[in-house]
Amino acid sequence: MSGIRFTKSHEWVQMTDKTAKVGISDYAQSELGDIVFIQLPEVGAELSVGDTLAEIESVKAVSEVYSPVTGKVVEINEALLDDAALINEACYDAWFAKIEFTETAELLTEEEYLATL
Repeated sequence: MSGIRFTKSHEWVQMTDKTAKVGISDYAQSELGDIVFIQLPEVGAELSVGDTLAEIESVKAVSEVYSPVTGKVVEINEALLDDAALINEACYDAWFAKIEFTETAELLTEEEYLATL
């Protein structure tokens, strides 16, 4: 999980120079239970920190995932649209969107994040 940061609301972010991959933490996916559906943003959508990035439906509940960055969605993980259960299987490989970012929320190291649980 090299280079991954977290938000207090259980999103993970992996940043390169210009883009951020975003998904949900292992804790979040385990709390949700079996994930059956995900709604992802449109490519080209403009998001601000805290905006709804995705909506996840599990056998337990429907939950919103919030954008940890401000920027433009440049790619979505279309494989999740066909098989949302991939999030349960490997949440750090099952990124939701790549966002060309201009600003980030307060991001935590893995140790800082785990201390909030």
